[in-house]
Amino acid sequence: MSDTPRYFLIVAHTGRADSVEAASTVCRQLLAAGAVPVLAIDERADLLAACPELNGHIAILGDTVRTAELELVIVLGGDGTILRSAELVRGCSAPLLGINLGHVGFLAESERDDLGEAVRRALKGDYEVEERLALSVRVKVADEVVYETWALNEVTVEKASRERMIEVVVEIDGRPLSSFGCDGVVLSTPTGSTAYSFSAGGPIVWPGVEALLLVPLSAHALFARPLVVGPESSLAVEVLSRTGARAVLCADGRRTHDLPQGSRVIARRSSVPVRLARLHIGPFTDRLVNKFNLPVTGWRGPVGRE
Repeated sequence: MSDTPRYFLIVAHTGRADSVEAASTVCRQLLAAGAVPVLAIDERADLLAACPELNGHIAILGDTVRTAELELVIVLGGDGTILRSAELVRGCSAPLLGINLGHVGFLAESERDDLGEAVRRALKGDYEVEERLALSVRVKVADEVVYETWALNEVTVEKASRERMIEVVVEIDGRPLSSFGCDGVVLSTPTGSTAYSFSAGGPIVWPGVEALLLVPLSAHALFARPLVVGPESSLAVEVLSRTGARAVLCADGRRTHDLPQGSRVIARRSSVPVRLARLHIGPFTDRLVNKFNLPVTGWRGPVGRE
């Protein structure tokens, strides 16, 4: 057996009692297997306040353990916690294994009732890694890059106040497509097609399809339909000064940046995907049916392949 420590990062919403309980269960299971649980410093403090017997057994991310040393990230929560985890370990090779403690939990791989089995398989390395396309985003003002970020789900350009819509020009591959007033524009990945883009009326895109989406929000225009383009395309949104309205950029609902008039937001495929650990490899159709509780009563489909 190798003497090299195995580090597993646990990310949980430690402000909730059920998340603290789940995190303590995972820590104990990892320790019993000879692995080292790792937590961010604030979450570690919250967990030790509830479970002082774990003191001295949990490493601190960024202090005693670097992200590059992580084998796996075990995420206890819903999609928001998974997005936070992806931000926390951005650029490292450790995949994210989501255990749903939230509501829909579309990105999660397992449910709370299967927690012990999920950790057992994680320890055995019994999972497959799926790479999800992410966005690389730049904000330019007068040809100067003033802000850069990334997104797994989407980046939005939205009005900053309720009373005024913004005016934008949208561009595909360096060519202008249309100008309109709107509440905003969503630039999405296939992963994000079941998130904000979905709520705005955008299409659902299967994760295996490499594409970028552009979905206008409450646009005042005849031609303002959701668009799906190739993965190597670039999407851009320019904020015009016609209404005097302020705009804001938001990435994955977590990172924001104020956009002055004249700002130009460019989104492309990132060279760094997000890696997800998969325990159950099955049709995406089944995930849609299960997560959205879609009615399929009466289906008389094929028993085998057609």
